Amino acid sequence: MARKSSFVKQAIACSACLVLVLYAAYFTTFLRPASSPPPLDIRDGVVVGSTITLSANRIKVYMYNLPRQFTAGIIEEFARARGSTDVSKSWYPGHQHMGEWHLLADLNRTDEDRVGSPVVRVADPDEAELFYVPFLSSLSLLVNVNRRLAVADDQVYSDEKMQEELVQWLEQQEYWRRNNGRDHVIAAGDPNALNRVMERVKNSVLLLSDFGRVRPDQGSLIKDVIVPYAHRINPYKGEIGVKKRNTLLLFMGNRYRKDGGRIRDLLFRLLEGDKDVIIKEGTQSREDRRAANRAMHTSKFCLNPAGDTPSACRLFDAIVSLCVPVIVSDSIELPFEDVIDYRKIAILVRTKDSLQPGYLTNLLRGVSTERILEFQKELKQVSHYFEYKEPNGAVNEIWRQVSQKLPLIKLMINRDKRLIKRDLTEPDCSCLCTSLTDAV
Repeated sequence: MARKSSFVKQAIACSACLVLVLYAAYFTTFLRPASSPPPLDIRDGVVVGSTITLSANRIKVYMYNLPRQFTAGIIEEFARARGSTDVSKSWYPGHQHMGEWHLLADLNRTDEDRVGSPVVRVADPDEAELFYVPFLSSLSLLVNVNRRLAVADDQVYSDEKMQEELVQWLEQQEYWRRNNGRDHVIAAGDPNALNRVMERVKNSVLLLSDFGRVRPDQGSLIKDVIVPYAHRINPYKGEIGVKKRNTLLLFMGNRYRKDGGRIRDLLFRLLEGDKDVIIKEGTQSREDRRAANRAMHTSKFCLNPAGDTPSACRLFDAIVSLCVPVIVSDSIELPFEDVIDYRKIAILVRTKDSLQPGYLTNLLRGVSTERILEFQKELKQVSHYFEYKEPNGAVNEIWRQVSQKLPLIKLMINRDKRLIKRDLTEPDCSCLCTSLTDAV
């Protein structure tokens, strides 16, 4: 009976938090940029001292001038890991979690070049409402994977060591200690990013691709933001239509994945050899990306099963290709759902249904041409939300989502100050646990 009472109390607390967030979102409106910002070069480190013009209606963000090792230093380490002999000419590399770079680059531009952004960068941390930590966490993981050149252990790049040093640095900062990091924003797009220190940064607003590798008390829809992968396929520039899309269903990606991604192998077995279906192994190599680019632009539907975690980059490749996504991932969380109704741009299928012989292909063959055109029209209308380089795109939408968290952040900060510290045997219910996706 005591356990049931405890569960009810947690459920009520979660519901209260959700109501507060929805209330804040309803009354928050932000402008959007009118022109595209110029490219940025930070080969010498993070740009500081930009001219800043304040706007009364925009959220004030202070971006830390982190020690170089956490920003430009990681870019150089990646270049070394790839065999570069002149790291002074290295640039941030393209990859599926490079949203962290675009957010850093955005705040490094002058405010005049960010007209319409939901946030404004301030030079004085005492003026800030939010603090951005521009650690390149996803790129650091890539360095760790590629760096096998040194012989001595102390010379080999360690992502885990970098995570530890970052948090040690943060915990020495006055503004982090003041509110235990609650008003800080940290990008962790790769599901494994910050995995070693997640418990120590869980109070912050985390920019995540999904909740596959974080516990419910570490990540939630209440305090965090789901961000899109950076697509690796060129956007489709043609008009909507099906005449040049002769393939019914396409999937090109890794066949064997862990956890929920095991469904991929089962789908391969079901769909291989099926008429009008292309399903084959693919990688992130340039050659495979070119092949996937051609295939996605000539397919009506693109299959998007779970990867090692519920999300995968192919979904965002499909969206910009106007290839109607067929999502088979029961626990997936999707970006920007307050402005995007994914039922209008994708077909969601329960995992158990997708594994019934003939179910997927019969379902898709039953979709009329008119309905496909409706899907494509909607995809075209929302595709800018998934473009990190667009002025009215992913970066501004992420900042808008982050800004909507501010009322809850202030609530939790004030709540923390008046609460008596307790030794809890269960996580404090200040989160919203994710639920299963309901298919249509």
